[in-house]
Amino acid sequence: MATPRAVAATMSTSYLVGGLAGLCVVAGSRLENPRTQALLVLSLTALVGAGIIRRWGNHWRREAVHAPLIAATCLISCAVLIAPDPVSAMVAASLMSFLVLDAFLFVDRLQATGHALLALSGITAVLVARDGVPLATVLGLDAILIALGVVTSTLVARASAAERDPLTDLLNRRGFDRVLHEEVACLPATGGRLSVALLDLDHFDQLNETLGAEAGDRVLRQVADTWRRGLPPRAVLARYGGDEFAVLLPGATGQQAWALVESVRTGRAGPPLSGGVAEYVLGDSVAQVVRRAEQALFAAKSAGRDRCTLDGDETPDLVRDLAAALDAGDLRTHFQPILQLSDDGDTVVGAEVLVRWDRPGHGPVPAQDLVAVAEEHGLVGRLGETVLRSACSQLAELHATTGRRLRLGINVSGLELADPGYPERVCAVLTETGWPASETVIEVTETVLDADSFTSVASLHALRAMGVLVSIDDFGTGYSSLARLDTLPADILKVDAAFTASITTSPRRAQMLRSVAGLAAALGLDVVAEGVETEEQLELVRRVGCTYAQGWLPGRPSTLPDLVAALDRPGVARPI
Repeated sequence: MATPRAVAATMSTSYLVGGLAGLCVVAGSRLENPRTQALLVLSLTALVGAGIIRRWGNHWRREAVHAPLIAATCLISCAVLIAPDPVSAMVAASLMSFLVLDAFLFVDRLQATGHALLALSGITAVLVARDGVPLATVLGLDAILIALGVVTSTLVARASAAERDPLTDLLNRRGFDRVLHEEVACLPATGGRLSVALLDLDHFDQLNETLGAEAGDRVLRQVADTWRRGLPPRAVLARYGGDEFAVLLPGATGQQAWALVESVRTGRAGPPLSGGVAEYVLGDSVAQVVRRAEQALFAAKSAGRDRCTLDGDETPDLVRDLAAALDAGDLRTHFQPILQLSDDGDTVVGAEVLVRWDRPGHGPVPAQDLVAVAEEHGLVGRLGETVLRSACSQLAELHATTGRRLRLGINVSGLELADPGYPERVCAVLTETGWPASETVIEVTETVLDADSFTSVASLHALRAMGVLVSIDDFGTGYSSLARLDTLPADILKVDAAFTASITTSPRRAQMLRSVAGLAAALGLDVVAEGVETEEQLELVRRVGCTYAQGWLPGRPSTLPDLVAALDRPGVARPI
């Protein structure tokens, strides 16, 4: 479970302590004594060994750890045998405890037991062969070393289990993050390089669904074995979660890591796999380098999967295609109706606009992926403005031709609000399309908006001053929802769909929703319940005091003509 760097550091420390202990014994003995001179040579040998292990040990293969363990056994046994007196012999023999610790820390239990037995038999034999060391003392030392080995083995097993994935016997996410923190902490002093790769099996969910979970487990074990064999000794491989693996490559630049991952990825059999690689940059946090690897992985999957992308590479094809789609007007807008709840009859009074894009040659791109790419590559402003202009134009035309007015809800990225010019751009679009600000609702997700950002909050105030309404989206999932009501200018609360989903099965959730609705009413806010999918949920959100409902039951997202056609069918609540 230890990294090569940790193994080298610990092992070199053991050698250093052994060498210094030998020098202390030499200092208290007569140097003209041949035994003392021999002990001096052994002590200096141990110190040289400490330096060698410290300098080059982190580059050795995992199996190489057996060599310094065996060498230590020989050095300590020789030191005991040539020690100038019985007391010095026992001091030298006690150093065997470091060997037992290192063995059980750095090799598996069976191999560590072999090293411990070799050490015990060797130290017992040389102590018995000496004069002046009682047998009872020798046996007492043996008992201490055995107990130390048992305790260390037990602790290591428990610690390892907490950081091991039982299916693949790789490190789990917790173990990988610990090793990554350790490696990053050493980089400022050494000036070394380090890269992180995240790997994800393509369409693994489909494999599980068609062949079953057992087949999926076999594939995961196969992938783990293949990558374990294909990576260099210093690499750290982990199952990061589900069908995702992580690789830590100390000493590798981003380009070197990418080339290595590509060679293993393309040279193996099995299901296709996507990868993302990022090199650690001095000053980054661990979370930042992992996040950049995740972004590179996302770029690889967005570009068609079955490939590996290096963070910082040339702009991915997906970004270029999105920019071209914005230029050509190829994005489409769908509208999901919002129902006003009333004892006298529910009525569709508004709609939330949602963006849709069929990427040529690739098919539909999920909206969350589309927004994430736009935010990462500076296109979110253009995307937001395009969607707002399209929605306002369509709704304005609907009102002009039919007299129907549907209030517009549109999601806004936190990056857009952080731009001081955002309110002016919204005002320009509303003026251009003739759509009233009073019928426009800006929806802000509370988990992405920084309530302490002066610019973001100022943008919300500017929008409200224009007459635009502000809705706090996904309310109830943020860590400080109630505190945000005091800092964010808001008119509407949208209760998250995940919260609504359980209100019919959880009396506590239903009571919490009733409390939110009561609090909102006291503050003069409306409440929209998202994710309403059943008549039972609809009736409950109406009964607890929610003002509006949104979800598959009121209507699924569709084009505006389809939405209007649905409203014209008999039995459907019409907009006012």
